[in-house]
Amino acid sequence: MEIGDPDAATESKIQIKWKKFRQLVPLLTNKDISLTVRVKLYSRYVRSSMLHGSETWPAKKKMRRHFSGQICVRCMCGIKVKDRVTIKDLIKRLGLDDIISILQQNRLRCYGHVL
Repeated sequence: MEIGDPDAATESKIQIKWKKFRQLVPLLTNKDISLTVRVKLYSRYVRSSMLHGSETWPAKKKMRRHFSGQICVRCMCGIKVKDRVTIKDLIKRLGLDDIISILQQNRLRCYGHVL
């Protein structure tokens, strides 16, 4: 692992995402809390910590799988893979933005600041 290695940065962000998710699992999977509140918690804490500094990351296809949050979203909704609900349908149902579009927006915002 070299300094400035994009793969190392990606791995680090994935570890941060899982750490935040594990800390919030009791709240994110609690059926007594409304799904709207759980989605807000996920967006504000898990996703924001994962995407911190994403303005300078290179765009790679393998990032989509790692950053999509499939397992996190399925756990929040209580839906298993065998239920045959696609992650795209879940993300649309929850009102979450696609992670790749968020990465693109962050990079464009940074580019605008640089200009």
